[in-house]
Amino acid sequence: MSDERTPHPLVIGHRGASGYRPEHTRSAYELAFALGADAVEPDLVATRDGVLVLRHENEISGTTDVGSRPEFAGRRTTREIDGSPLTGWFTEDFTWAELATLRATERLGALRHASASFDGRYPVIRLRDLFEIIDRAAAEQVAAGRRHRVLRMVAEFKHASYFAGIGLPLDELFEAELEAAGWGDGGDRLIMEAFEPTVLDELAARGIRGSKVLLIEGSGSPADLVRTAGAGAPRYDSFVTDAGLRALVGRFDGVSVGVPRLLDADAAAARGAQAARGGGSPADAPLRGAALVSAAHAAGLTVFTWTLRPENTFLSARFRRGKGKSTWGDWQGAFGEVLATGVDGVFVDQPDLGVEIRAELASG
Repeated sequence: MSDERTPHPLVIGHRGASGYRPEHTRSAYELAFALGADAVEPDLVATRDGVLVLRHENEISGTTDVGSRPEFAGRRTTREIDGSPLTGWFTEDFTWAELATLRATERLGALRHASASFDGRYPVIRLRDLFEIIDRAAAEQVAAGRRHRVLRMVAEFKHASYFAGIGLPLDELFEAELEAAGWGDGGDRLIMEAFEPTVLDELAARGIRGSKVLLIEGSGSPADLVRTAGAGAPRYDSFVTDAGLRALVGRFDGVSVGVPRLLDADAAAARGAQAARGGGSPADAPLRGAALVSAAHAAGLTVFTWTLRPENTFLSARFRRGKGKSTWGDWQGAFGEVLATGVDGVFVDQPDLGVEIRAELASG
C-alpha cells in the first residue's frame, strides 16, 4: 500500500466528512475529498434484495427519517444482533427501492447542530454510488494535474456473520459490486476492514485484492468467533500483544485500534488499571501507544486508528477546553500526539483537520 504516491499517515474521511454533513451521504463523501482526504470509509450493510448500502449500522432509526414514515411503521421490530437485542428498523427488512425513499439524518444531532441542519436533504446511497463518487473524484484529480494522488476506499463490513446467517453474505455481495463497478478484484485503491476476522478471510478466498485490516475493539471478542467458540473465543486484546501481532502476519495486513490505545497518558492509565487487577504477565499484556505501532511495524503490519474528533465530548480530559460538550477542545494536541506514534492511517470526522495536522508535523 505504501509508495511515493501514498501520504503518511493516510487521512481517511470517516463515513465521509461526517463532522460537517450527515454521514454516509453523497455530500459527505464529496466534501471529504474536497477537503483533502486520501480515502473515505463506508460501512456496508445489506438490503433484503442483496444491495449493499452505506449506513453506520443495519438499524437505521438514528441515521434516517424512517421513524417518521407511517408506511414503514409496521417494520419496527426487535432482533438479536451479535448477541444483543436491538429494537428499530433494519436494512435487511427493506428492499433497495424502499430504502431509496428515505432521507439521511445527523446521528449526532444534539452535538452537531450545523450538520443536523442538513437533515432530510440527502437520500441513502449504495456502495455502487460511492464507487462512482471515488472514480469521478479521481478523474478530477487527474484533470487538475495531480496524477500522483491515489484516492482510496476503506470498506468496513458490518455484522458479517449475522448477515451470512440470514442468507446475505457480505463477501459475495461485495465481489459482485466490485465487478459491476469496474473495480475488478480490487487492488491498491481498496482497503477492507472488519471487527470479525472470518469475513476478511472470505474476501481473500474470493481473490479480492487490497489490504485487509482487523479492527480491534476496546474490549470483548469478535462476534463471529463467539458464535463458534462461545466463552472461549479470543479477546480483542490478544491480537495486539507481541505474539498476537506476529500471528496475524500473512493473514492480514494491519490492525485498526481506537484512539485511546494510542494516546500515551490514556495508555498508561489502562496499563495501570490492568496491573491493579493482576491481569496477565507483561509478555501477555496488550500493547499500547507508540509501542503498539512499533511492534506492528516490526512484524510488517500497518496500524490505523479511529476516530479523531475535535469536540470535547470525544477528547480525553487533558485535551478538553471550556465546558460545552460540542466545544472544540485542544484537538491539535490530541491529533498531534496520535500522529506522533507513527500510525499509518487516521480516521477523521473533519478531514481538513487531519490534513492540517499532518502538514504541520511534516514541516517540523
